Amino acid sequence: MAQSTDDAAARWREQLDAMRTAIAELKLPQTNGDGMPSGLDEGFDADYEELSPSSGSDDIWDMISDDEDDGFSEESLEPAPQHLLADSSKAGSIGWLQNRCSEIASKGSGLEAATLQEQITAVLASDSSNDELQMTLTDIVGFEELDFVSDLIKFRRQILSEPVKTPSGLLSRSERDARLRQQDLEHKTATLAATQNRSVEQYPHIYRTHDAGHTLSAHGRKYALPIGSERFDREKYEEYSIPAAKVGVLGTGQKLVQVSEMDGLCRRTFKGYKTLNRMQSLVYDVAYQTSENMLICAPTGAGKTDAAMLTIMNTVAKNIHPNPTEEPDATDFTVHTNDFKIIYVAPMKALAAEITDKLGRRLAWLGIQVRELTGDMQLTKAEIMRTQIIVTTPEKWDVVTRKSTGDTELVQKVRLLIIDEVHMLHDERGAVLESLVARTERQVESTQSLIRIVGLSATLPNYVDVSDFLKVNRMAGLFYFDQSFRPVPLEQHFLGVKGKAGSKQNRDNIDNVAFEKVREMLELGHQVMVFVHGRKDTVNTARKLYDTAADQGVTDLFDPSQHEGYTNALREVKSSKGREIRELVTKGMGTHHAGMPRSDRNMIERLFAEGVLKVLCCTATLAWGVNLPAAAVIIKGTQLYSAAEGKFVDLGILDVLQIFGRAGRPQFQDTGIGMILTSQDKLQHYLTAVTQQQPIESQFSKKMVDNLNAEISLGTVTSVPEAITWLGYSYLYVRMRRNPIAYGIEWSEIRDDPNLVQRRRELILKAARVLQQSQMIIFNEVTEELRAKDVGRIASQFYVLQTSIEIFNTMMRPQATEADVLKMISMSGEFDNIQSRDTEEKELMRLKEESAPCDIEGGIGTQQGKTNVLLQSYISKANLEDFTLVSDTAYVAQNAARICRALFMIALNRRWGYQCLVLLSMCKSIEKRVWAYEHPFRQFDLPQAVLRNLDEKGSTASVESLRDMEPAEIGSLVHNQRMGSTISKLLDNFPTLSVDAEIAPLNRDVLRIKLYLTPDFKWNDRHHGTSESYWIWVENSETSEIYHHEFFILSRKKMYDDHELNFTIPLSDPLPSQIYVRAVSDRWLGAETVHPVSFQHLIRPDTESVYTDLLNLQPLPLKALKNPLLEEIYGQRFQFFNPMQTQLFHCMYHTSANVLLGSPTGSGKTIAAELAMWWAFRERPGSKVVYIAPMKALVRERVQDWSKRLTRQMGLKLVELTGDNTPDTRTIRDADIIVTTPEKWDGISRSWQTRSYVQQVSLVIIDEIHLLGGDRGPILEIIVSRMNYIASQKKGDVRIVGMSTACANAMDLANWLGVKEGLFNFRHSVRPVPLEIYIDGFPQQRGFCPLMQSMNRPTFLAIKSHSPDKPVIVFVASRRQTRLTAKDLINHCGMEDNPKRFVKMSEDDLAINLTRVKDEALREALSFGIGLHHAGLVESDRLLAEELFANNKIQILVATSTLAWGVNLPAHLVVVKGTQFFDAKIEGYRDMDLTDVLQMLGRAGRPQFDTTGIARIFTQDSKKAFYKHFLHTGFPVESSLHNVLDNHFAAEVSAGTVATKQDALDYLTWTFFFRRLHKNPSYYGLEISAEENNTIAAQQAANDFMIDMVDKSMAELADSGCIQLHSNGDVDSTPMGKIMSYYYLSHKTIRELTQHAKPTATFEEVLQWMCRATEYDELPVRHNEDLINAELSANLPLKAESFDLPMWDPHVKAFLLLQAHFSRIDLPISDYVGDQNSVLDQSIRIIQASIDVLTELGYLQSCKMMMTLLQCVKSARWPDDGPLAILPNVEVEAEKKRLTAGKKPLNLLEATTALRPDIESALKQLNLPNAAQDKTLKDLLRLPQLRVNATNVNALGLSITLARLNPFQDRDYRIFAPRYPKPQTEGFFALVSDATTGDILTLKRVSWPSPDQNRGGNIGKPSTRAMIKLPESSVERKVKVSVISDSYIGMEWHVEDVEIPAPPKVVDDGSKKPQH
Repeated sequence: MAQSTDDAAARWREQLDAMRTAIAELKLPQTNGDGMPSGLDEGFDADYEELSPSSGSDDIWDMISDDEDDGFSEESLEPAPQHLLADSSKAGSIGWLQNRCSEIASKGSGLEAATLQEQITAVLASDSSNDELQMTLTDIVGFEELDFVSDLIKFRRQILSEPVKTPSGLLSRSERDARLRQQDLEHKTATLAATQNRSVEQYPHIYRTHDAGHTLSAHGRKYALPIGSERFDREKYEEYSIPAAKVGVLGTGQKLVQVSEMDGLCRRTFKGYKTLNRMQSLVYDVAYQTSENMLICAPTGAGKTDAAMLTIMNTVAKNIHPNPTEEPDATDFTVHTNDFKIIYVAPMKALAAEITDKLGRRLAWLGIQVRELTGDMQLTKAEIMRTQIIVTTPEKWDVVTRKSTGDTELVQKVRLLIIDEVHMLHDERGAVLESLVARTERQVESTQSLIRIVGLSATLPNYVDVSDFLKVNRMAGLFYFDQSFRPVPLEQHFLGVKGKAGSKQNRDNIDNVAFEKVREMLELGHQVMVFVHGRKDTVNTARKLYDTAADQGVTDLFDPSQHEGYTNALREVKSSKGREIRELVTKGMGTHHAGMPRSDRNMIERLFAEGVLKVLCCTATLAWGVNLPAAAVIIKGTQLYSAAEGKFVDLGILDVLQIFGRAGRPQFQDTGIGMILTSQDKLQHYLTAVTQQQPIESQFSKKMVDNLNAEISLGTVTSVPEAITWLGYSYLYVRMRRNPIAYGIEWSEIRDDPNLVQRRRELILKAARVLQQSQMIIFNEVTEELRAKDVGRIASQFYVLQTSIEIFNTMMRPQATEADVLKMISMSGEFDNIQSRDTEEKELMRLKEESAPCDIEGGIGTQQGKTNVLLQSYISKANLEDFTLVSDTAYVAQNAARICRALFMIALNRRWGYQCLVLLSMCKSIEKRVWAYEHPFRQFDLPQAVLRNLDEKGSTASVESLRDMEPAEIGSLVHNQRMGSTISKLLDNFPTLSVDAEIAPLNRDVLRIKLYLTPDFKWNDRHHGTSESYWIWVENSETSEIYHHEFFILSRKKMYDDHELNFTIPLSDPLPSQIYVRAVSDRWLGAETVHPVSFQHLIRPDTESVYTDLLNLQPLPLKALKNPLLEEIYGQRFQFFNPMQTQLFHCMYHTSANVLLGSPTGSGKTIAAELAMWWAFRERPGSKVVYIAPMKALVRERVQDWSKRLTRQMGLKLVELTGDNTPDTRTIRDADIIVTTPEKWDGISRSWQTRSYVQQVSLVIIDEIHLLGGDRGPILEIIVSRMNYIASQKKGDVRIVGMSTACANAMDLANWLGVKEGLFNFRHSVRPVPLEIYIDGFPQQRGFCPLMQSMNRPTFLAIKSHSPDKPVIVFVASRRQTRLTAKDLINHCGMEDNPKRFVKMSEDDLAINLTRVKDEALREALSFGIGLHHAGLVESDRLLAEELFANNKIQILVATSTLAWGVNLPAHLVVVKGTQFFDAKIEGYRDMDLTDVLQMLGRAGRPQFDTTGIARIFTQDSKKAFYKHFLHTGFPVESSLHNVLDNHFAAEVSAGTVATKQDALDYLTWTFFFRRLHKNPSYYGLEISAEENNTIAAQQAANDFMIDMVDKSMAELADSGCIQLHSNGDVDSTPMGKIMSYYYLSHKTIRELTQHAKPTATFEEVLQWMCRATEYDELPVRHNEDLINAELSANLPLKAESFDLPMWDPHVKAFLLLQAHFSRIDLPISDYVGDQNSVLDQSIRIIQASIDVLTELGYLQSCKMMMTLLQCVKSARWPDDGPLAILPNVEVEAEKKRLTAGKKPLNLLEATTALRPDIESALKQLNLPNAAQDKTLKDLLRLPQLRVNATNVNALGLSITLARLNPFQDRDYRIFAPRYPKPQTEGFFALVSDATTGDILTLKRVSWPSPDQNRGGNIGKPSTRAMIKLPESSVERKVKVSVISDSYIGMEWHVEDVEIPAPPKVVDDGSKKPQH
C-alpha cells in the first residue's frame, strides 16, 4: 500500500506542476462568493455556508495566504476549477470521492453529497482503527456500498493528505516537498481537532481561531460548545462554565492603522486616537475606501461604533470640498450639508441617545448635525432638512419610510443606512428590520441611487445568511471576528437554579446563589455588577446581599472605608436626595436605575468607576446607555416584566450580550467574568443562544399581513408577482432556502422549486385575503392586482395592526359616544397582551371609582377593562402605586394616542361628522391629559385652585365669555386677582379661528364654497411653535354627514395673510336648512369654531342643459363647397365632412346667422369656423375676419396652420396680433384675417370710432368662448358686447361665431351672443374618437410634491396597462414636476426588463438627437424615450421634443398644461397627473380650471390611428365627485366681469361710449353678466329669498345691485384721477384716463404712479415706480423663489429691501429681474429667463405711459429720468455704465475707468460723431482685441446721427425736422438692441420746455415714416418733420427743444433758445383747443 501511495504522490506532484502553469496562464478573474463549486445549486445545503474554515494557521494553505490577507491578489481568491484539481476518476483522489458521494446521494441515501463527503472525511480523520472504521462507514453509506468502504480504507491517508485549495503563493519544488513532509509529520503527531470542512469556499475576512465550536451536530440544528467547557452539578444549581478565549494577536503581515497616516478628514475625526484597534484596522480598507455593503460581526466592546464611523466618514468624504482622497493633507473642509443623509438605526432609545451624543461630539468640527428621531424625540420637517445624520429606532424609521412620500425629500437623500445589532432579526422586532432593508434595497434598484447598507452585529453563527440578506459581497464586505477580538476575553458561567420557575424556593435559591457568587468575586478582589429587572429590586437585592453577608460574617468584603476616595465619597453622598443611597454607600454598595435623579446616577457611576463601591445593583438600562465596565457581572434572574406583553417574559438575548459586554475592564483585568442565573428549565435556552449555537431565524411571517399592507399603501407593491419579488428581499426568504424544514417546507418542494416562488405566492395570497376581508386593500383574484384602500393606508401610516382594524370595522358607528370610543380603543389588538392580575385588583377598583369618568362595561377583570381604566386614569392624571401598573399605563397611553388618531382618520374617511368631533377631542385628551368636559385652560399650567374655580363656573367661564371680560372681572371670577391678567393674556394666545363663508351655486347640484379664515389670537412661540394646524370640514346640520374636509396649517410667517379655501360640495334633495363649517384645532382642546351657513337665500339655478343630438346624416362631400379652389385645399386632407360639420354646413356656409358651437376638443370645430370665413369673404368682399383665441399659444398654432394651408392658396393676407407681435397699422389695414388675443383686440377696438378697419369687420370668431369664466373672461365679454354695440351703431351687422366645449348653460350664452337658429351644443360623447375616462382618487398628502410623487408609479402602471406601445402624454402642474416625473418614470423603467422601452429609434438616431439638446434634464429624459415640454425650455429644445414625439421616436411626453392649448399633438393615452398648480398670488395650490382639464383630455385619441382614446385623471379623493359630475355634464359658464368693471368703464368713458351713469347701466345690459345675474343671483352675491325669485322685487333688487356696482366703480376711477364725476351723473374723461386706456393699463397703476411721483426723481425711484405697476401682479412667483430673490438682491446694485415688500412679492421680483437685465448677469434658473422676458415685454408700455403721466404733471426732471429708464431697458445697461458699454465686447469696468480718467468720448453723441482714430484709441484703452474692433465699430455706425432744426416758428407752435445723416442697415428701422428680446424700431421724444422756468410745455413722439411714404427722401437716410403745438401764452417766450432717443442711453440733441413770438392781438373765435 505504501508503494501505491508514493506513486500517487509522485503523479500528484506532476499534475500539480501542470496545474500551476495552467493557472499562471489563465489569469482567472475574481468571482463573488456566490460562485460555488460548479454543479451545485446555491440553495443546495442548509449548512453549506456555515462551516467556513478560518484562516487559522493549522493548515498549510492558510499559512501561505495569511500575509496577503489585506491586499488579496487575484489568484488568492480563485477557487481552482474542478477539472484542474485532480483527475477526478483517479481512485483515492478528492475528485473521486466527490463523484462517489454524488452517486450515492442521488440514489437517495437521505444525505446531500457534500454532507456525506464531509462526514466520511470526518470519520476517516478520527483515530479509530480500520476495523472500527469499516462498521462506521458502512452505517453511513449503506451495505450495498461495501466496495466503496474498502476503497476508502485503502486510500485513507491519501484522502486526508490531499488539499482542496490551490496554493496561492507558488513555491519551488524542493520547498513544496519539504513542506509536504513537514505537514505529513505534523499531521500524524497532532492531536486531532474537530474536522475541517473543506467543501466550502473561504471568505477573506473571517477571523476565527478555530472552527471547532461551530461544527453542527448531526441534525444540523445547533452547534457544539467550545472546547474546554465544563459542567458542574451542585446542590442548588447546575453550572456550565465556558473558558475565556485567548486574546488574539496581530496576524503576520498585518499592522494597526496609524491615525497619523490617515487623511486629514479622519485625522481630525479620530482626534486623541493613536491607532485604530485590531478589528478596525482590518475593516478600514473596505469601510473607508469602498462603498461596499458590509456586515461586521464582532463581540460587544470590540469597537464596532468606530467601524461604523469609518463608513460615515466615507459618505462624508464624497460630499465635501476639498475631496480628502485627492488632497489627503487638507484639514479644513466645507461639507455640502444638503446633499446627503445618513441613517443610523439603533435598537433601543437609550442606545440611540448615546450614539447621537457620541457622533455629534466627534463630527461637530465639520458642522454636521446629528439628531435623534425616536418615540421621545420628534423632529420637525425643517429640523430633518437641517440634519445630516439621523439616529433612530427601527420602528420609527419604518414609519418614516412608510409615508410614501411625506419624507421622500429625506428618504431620497439617504446615502448610508447603518443597522446596529442586526442580530435583532431573531427577536420579535426583527420583522421591522426585514421590511426596512427590503424597502431600502428595492429603492436602490428602482432609483438607481446608491444607498450603502452597513450591518453591525454581535457574533452570530449564520453570518453568511445575514450578509446575503443585506446584499453584501461575501468576498469584500463580510467581516466576522470571533471572541478573541474582545478587548477583554470573557469567561462565561451559566447557572440553572433548581426549583420551579417563579416559586418561592426558586427565588430563595437564586438569592443564595447570587450571594455565593458575589462573595467569590469579592474574595478575588473583583468589583461586581448585579443586574436585576426592576427598579425596586435594585435596593432590595443590595440589602439582601448585605444581610446575608452579615449572617455569614463576611461584611468586611464589602467595606469601602479603606479606599482613598472614601471620605470624599461620604461628603458627596450627603447631598444626595436618596435615603437608600446614603445608607448603601457606607456599606460599599450602590444602586442604579432610570428612576433615579440624573445627579445621583452620575455620582454612583463615578464612585463605582473609582473603585469606592464594590457592588453595584442596577437595571439593564445601565448596560445600554452608559459605558461603565466591571470585572464581573452577574445577571440575577432572567424574568422581567414587559408592559407590551403584559406579563413576565424572558430577558432578551440582546440584553444578555450587552450586559456581558460590560464585563472586564481593559486597563485592569485580562479576563472578564459574566454569570447568568436563571431557572433550570431556561438554562439550555441561554446557553445555546449566548454561545451562538443557534442560527438566527426570521420572524417575518408573523408580521407578514401588516408589512404587506404597508408596501401596498406605499404603492411599491401593486400586484401579486410584485409582492413575490418583494418577499425575495426578506431574510425570511434567505432562511427558507437554507433551512426549509424549520419553515415547514418539504425537501421535495425545494427541489422542484428552488426559488420557492410557489411558497412565497401562498404566503402572499393568504395575507392579501386577510387584508381584503378587513377592507384594507382591494385584491382582484383574477388579475392579481393589489390596490390600497384608505383604511389600509391609515393603518399603515399609524402603525395599527390588522387585527385592530378588524375590530374597528365591526364596532365603529356614526353616533358613538366617548365611552364607546374608549371601549373600542381598549379592545384593539395592540393591548391583547395586557393581563389583569389579582394583586392589582384593589388599585384598579380605586382608579375606576376615582379617575374613570366614562363607564366601563364588563368590569376590570378583563384585558380591555384594565386597559380602559388605565387609559382613563392616565387622562385624569391619577397617581399609581403598583410598579407594573405604571409601566402598563405608559404603554397604554403611548399606543392609545396613535390608535385614536387612526380612528379619527377612519371616521373622517367615512364622513361621520359627529364621530370625528368625538374622536378628535379624545385624541387631544390623551395627548394633553385633559378631559373634553374640563376647562380648556387646563392645557396651560395654572395653579390647581384657579383651574378648579374655572371648572366649577361652567359656561360662565367658557373661553367666549372670558374673552368679553376685563382682567379684573376674570380675577374675581377665579378668586385670585393676580391671575386675572395672566388669564386674559392666555386668552389672547388661545388659538381659535374665525370663519366666514361665501356660497355660490354652480348649478342645481353643485355649490361652490369660499371660506375666509382669520386667526383670533396673538402668536406666542412658547405655546404655538412655528405652526398651528386645524381640521376644517363642512357638514350637514341634520345628518352630520361631512361633505368636504381639509387640513389647514397656519404658519407663523403667514399669520396675517388672507387665508382662503375654495371647494365644491354636492347639493342633494331635500336641502338641509343649513350646513355647518367647523374649524377644529388639531392640538388644542376647546379651540373650535362652528360657522352655520344658512340656505335660506340660496337660489339653485335651473340647469337648462340644451344639447343638440347628432343627426344621422349622409356625410357631405367636398363638392358642396361649390368652389374648386377650396375643394382642392381641403381635398388634400379629406374627401367628406365629418358628421358634425355636415350638420352645421348650411348654417355656417350659407347663412349670416350668429352661431354658438359647443363640441368636444378634437371634433373638427376649426373647419366649421373656416366655413363661416368663406361665407364672409364670399358675401362681404373686402371685409375683415377677426379670430380671437384666449391664449398666445393658440394664436400661434392657428397662424401657422392657416398660413401653411389657406392664405397663400386663397390669396388672403393674414396678420398675427399678440403681445409678442405688433405689426404697424398699415399691415393691419391691409390684412383680411386678423388672428389675435382678447387683450390686443380690446386695446385696438377701444378707439373704434377712429379706426376704420375695426368697422370693416364682418365676422368675429371667438374660440374657447367658455373661458368667459376664467381670469381673462371679462375681456371676451367686453369685446362681444362692443362688437354688438358697433354693429348697432353702424348699419352693417357683425356676425359672431362662438366656439366652446360642450357647456351646461348654452342657452344663456346663445341669447347673449344673439344666436337664434345657430345653436349647436353637442355632448362630450360626440368625438371622432370615443374617449374612455378614468378618474383616480389619491389620498390627501401633507404637501403637494408628496401627492405628485405618489402618482408617479400609478402613471407608469397606467402606461403599461393602457398604452404599452402607443404615444402617451402626461400633463403635470409645473416645470419642476416635468423633471421629477420624468425622473421617476425612468427609475420605474430601470426595474423593467427593458429600461429603454420608450425609445422608438436606433441608438445612432438617439445619439444624434441628444447632441441637439441644450437642457440637461431633457437630455437625460430623452435617452430613455421620454420628452419634456414646458415654457422654460429654449425654443429649439421644445420643437425637438414635439418633433420626436409627433414622429413616434419617443413614446412619452411629460408636459405642462400649456401644451394642451398651444400644440396639437394627440396621443393614445393622456394622464392628467394632479389637478392643482401652485399659485403665487395665494401662495398655495389651486385647482386647475375645468376647461384646462377638458382641453388636456381632448388630446387623447388620434383620429387617424386609434379607435378609442384613454384619459386618466389623477386627483385628490375629495375632488373625485366634482370631476365625475362636470366632465359629464359640462361646466356652467359664469361671468367674472363684476370683479374688474373699473378698467373697462374707464376705457369706455375715454372712448366716449359712456358719458353718464345711465350710459354705464345701459352698457352693462349688453353683457353676459347681466344675463347671469338674474339666472343665478346667489353666485354673484345678490341676496334674494327663494320665494321672491323671478318676481318684480327680484328685478328691482338686481337693478339696485347694478347701480351700486356702477357707483363703486366710478368712485374708484375718480379716486385714481381717470374720470371726472359730476353731481348730475355725467362722467368726463381725463388725460390720465386717456393715457390709461391708450396703453391698456389698470387705473391702479396710474393711481400708484401719481401718488409716488415727484419732480426730481432718481433712477432708483423711477425704476421702483415702474415696478409697482399692477400689471406685474400676475408675474408668477413659484415655490421657494423668495430665496432666489434674496440671493439676487444681495448681488445687485439696488437692494430689494428698499421696497418694504416681502421677497416673495411679484413686484420685488420684477425689480430684481430688470436690474439683472441692466447688469447682464445670468439668471439662476431657466424659469427666470421666461419671467424676465415677460417683465421686459410689459415694461415698455408702462414706461411710455409713465412718461405721459409725468409730462401731464409737468415734472421735467422725472420725465427725463423715465426716458433714461426706457433707454436702459432697451440697451440692457445702467445709465452710468458709460457710453461705449452698449457695444459688444466692451467690459463695463474698463469703460467706467476710461470715463473717470476723463477721456473722450464722454457720451454716445460724441461717440457717433467722433473721428475714427479717436474711437479706435478709446477702444484700445478698453483692451479690445483688434479682431473684435471692426464689429464694434460697425455697430457704433448703426447708431443714429441726426440733424435737428426748429422751423416754422409762430405763436401757436413750431415744426421740428429730423434728418438722419447715416443710412439704416435694414428697411424696418430696427434699433441696435441685441439684449432686448423683441425687435424695436427707432424713435425719439421731442420735448419742448420753457427756457426760463424749466416747465414742460409739450411732448411729442417722433418716428421715421414707413419706407413707401418716404417718397421724397432717401430710404436709407430718412427724414421727418413734426408739427408741435404749444400751449397758449400772451407774452413772447424762449423755449428749449430737446430731441431724446428712446433707445440709446444719453443720446440727446438740443435746439437752445428758440424764440416764440407773442400772438397778435386779434380776437379769434376759432382758436383750437390745445392738444396733448
